[in-house]
Amino acid sequence: MGMTMTQKILAAHAGLKEVRAGQFIEADLDIVLANDVTGPPAIKEFAKMGVKKVFDADKVVLVPDHFTPNKDVNAAENCKEMRDFAVAQGLTNYFEVGQMGIEHALLPEKGLVTAGDAIIGADSHTCTYGALGAFATGTGSTDMAAGMATGKAWFKVPSAIRFELSGRPSKWVSGKDVILHIIGLIGVDGALYQSMEFTGPGLKHLSMDDRLTMANMAVEAGAKNGIFLVDEITKAYIKAHKNKNRTPAKRARAYAPDKDAVYERTVSIHLPDIRPTVAFPHLPENTKSIDEVGEIKIDQVVIGSCTNGRLADMKAAAQILKGRNVAKNVRCLIFPGTQQVYLDCVREGYAEIFVKAGAAFSTPTCGPCIGGHMGVMTAGERAVSTTNRNFVGRMGHVDSEVYLASPAVAAASAIKGCIANPEEI
Repeated sequence: MGMTMTQKILAAHAGLKEVRAGQFIEADLDIVLANDVTGPPAIKEFAKMGVKKVFDADKVVLVPDHFTPNKDVNAAENCKEMRDFAVAQGLTNYFEVGQMGIEHALLPEKGLVTAGDAIIGADSHTCTYGALGAFATGTGSTDMAAGMATGKAWFKVPSAIRFELSGRPSKWVSGKDVILHIIGLIGVDGALYQSMEFTGPGLKHLSMDDRLTMANMAVEAGAKNGIFLVDEITKAYIKAHKNKNRTPAKRARAYAPDKDAVYERTVSIHLPDIRPTVAFPHLPENTKSIDEVGEIKIDQVVIGSCTNGRLADMKAAAQILKGRNVAKNVRCLIFPGTQQVYLDCVREGYAEIFVKAGAAFSTPTCGPCIGGHMGVMTAGERAVSTTNRNFVGRMGHVDSEVYLASPAVAAASAIKGCIANPEEI
């Protein structure tokens, strides 16, 4: 009986010839990640273990991104705790304000993750790295602490759903629309503790940015992880982001599913059939195509986050906003995923487009996504956001609403003052 992509990676990291769904294993880890919210509790648990040094100073990564630049004293204390730990442990990969980015945009950009890796992060959207053909999943801070100490983690091997993609998406349909469509199709628990494995001829029409967005939101369908078949697009990205301080490119290994791999089911997705898609409050599964939305007035637009803060996302927004103005009484906030994306936006002229359109162009931060820092909404307000969650109170007051969409839809909505179709701008 064959194995899926995820099962092959877990078997290799557990030193086993094969694994089966439901089996419990202990696997070696290539990266252990935390941020300024989850890192401090993990550091405290690490201290309780009585361990003096992390298992590998190159493989423990700390990124202060959720409440940075610090919004208050508590945030500053959390970041100081991480900073002090990184210095004491001699961590290679601690990213301070000015060098940092949103963690799940930063690690692929820096070449710290690669195909065939096994990665845990004390953040649910760690599954982003499956876009590169890695097994990556979120954990709690206690598991993070154990991973920092031992370089290992326990897993229950997940079963899998295969998503067979075909065709080419239309102009304004991105990876965000594809994953929202899929979540709307299967539901927020449709892949509960399963691996979402993306294959098929349609992959060649999805950029790495599209794939990173889709893998990022696998957890919104309840998945343990999302993972893409490694192809020439993956290999080119890994080569272009080779890290001089580490050798992930040499470590990279592509795992294809066996022909007789066992999947719980196969879901066929014909990309040309997908329209720009919006997830209504208060769940990512509550989706409608742009043609079904109707007129919904908005107060705020947020473009960025670990889901859609990459350069392609900024480009899509700039194409819509160029020569136009943000609607009166609408706040448009744009957050590049990393400092490099910020710099590229300046070089490409996108930053000027954003500012001239009347948008606020910010340093990288997760703050607006979690309603904790910058862009917090009050009661009765509505936002179109390129973030990944629209739960009750996600972006501020419990009586506010968040509509999830692509950068193109978000930018079009900023101009119109209501949820809008980018094809009509």
